[in-house]
Amino acid sequence: MPSPDPLALDPISDVLVSPGYLAGPGPGLAIFNTLDHATGWTKTVAFGTDTYFTSPCQRVRVAHPVESHYGGWTISYAEDPLGIPDWITTFDRNTPGEIVAAFTETLVDGLHNNFADYLSGGKHYTGTSPASLAARHHWEPVHGSRPFRLVSPDGHATYQMRGGWLHEYDELICPEKSTWRMSAGPDPAFTPTWQAFFSRYTPQHLISASAAVFIDPTPVLRAPDDIPNHHRTLVSITLPEPAARPSRAAAALARSSHAHVVPVPASPPAPAVFAPHAGPRRQR
Repeated sequence: MPSPDPLALDPISDVLVSPGYLAGPGPGLAIFNTLDHATGWTKTVAFGTDTYFTSPCQRVRVAHPVESHYGGWTISYAEDPLGIPDWITTFDRNTPGEIVAAFTETLVDGLHNNFADYLSGGKHYTGTSPASLAARHHWEPVHGSRPFRLVSPDGHATYQMRGGWLHEYDELICPEKSTWRMSAGPDPAFTPTWQAFFSRYTPQHLISASAAVFIDPTPVLRAPDDIPNHHRTLVSITLPEPAARPSRAAAALARSSHAHVVPVPASPPAPAVFAPHAGPRRQR
């Protein structure tokens, strides 16, 4: 049964919200914590608001362009650092931060050895697909739907798989054409509150890391005002025990299926800052 209006609760106290996919984006501190403290990664701040990270191997780019069409986070991988990306993942600005954090944490953790630990025979290999995770939690297929969709028991979240032939460059240019999509909202299939897109060659273990958090029924911490207005009748809210109130950023990391301790350098280098120019900005 939906809980009362969260505004009736103490507006300065965090609350536990379930399901997490309707809780709102929440703070992005867990995502920044992983990327800021990733060994060898570089950070650039541009236009005063946009943040970009690059892996030591130069193959991965992570962008957080606040004012772009999607906002949120875009991650790309290119075997040739100067070539066309092999895959692109886009989390729009309303995607719950825990879902993004699970992806970026697993990405950073496995990139140093080309994800060998997450592939068959590796110490983190599970062989679990996002679809099988959804089935375990009683998500139901929508028979006859195109693209094929699995829907959560409450009907407010979907995992979508596009079938048929699609030129691989199309989905790199247009996220809406991506092979896989997660979305949620009152009408998650047609007018979702948020969407996450994964192109065809995105490694399955990265999608599964996000899917595990997306599907997980464990409540997430939010400030009452962070919950989207049109979700308030759809979520359940409880007050956490006073002694068990971790920060929202810590809770986001804890929900990742591959959480690990990230060493913090004693004196992290200051990020490069680019001054904005007068020309137009091209953003995806």
